Amino acid sequence: MSGIDPLPSAIPPAPQPPRREPKATLDQGDFLALMTAQLKNQDPTKPVDNLQYVQQMAMFSQLAGTTETNAKLAEITQRLDQLIAATNPPQE
Repeated sequence: MSGIDPLPSAIPPAPQPPRREPKATLDQGDFLALMTAQLKNQDPTKPVDNLQYVQQMAMFSQLAGTTETNAKLAEITQRLDQLIAATNPPQE
């Protein structure tokens, strides 16, 4: 025998899973999935303190609120710029 025989042509190749683009940011669902994985994989003889989970959730909530506030402020700024441009025509 000089080599390995090829697969019969009747066997189709395995389908490739769809390629997912990486996320630029994580959302609340991602945070909860990570926290659930952390709970599932923790050492049962040394469980993580509940206070740490509460702190993580509070930090995530604060970050989400800050992000939302920044988005709203950017929207307000854009609208004010449009209003100023509409009320003050350019001078020649």
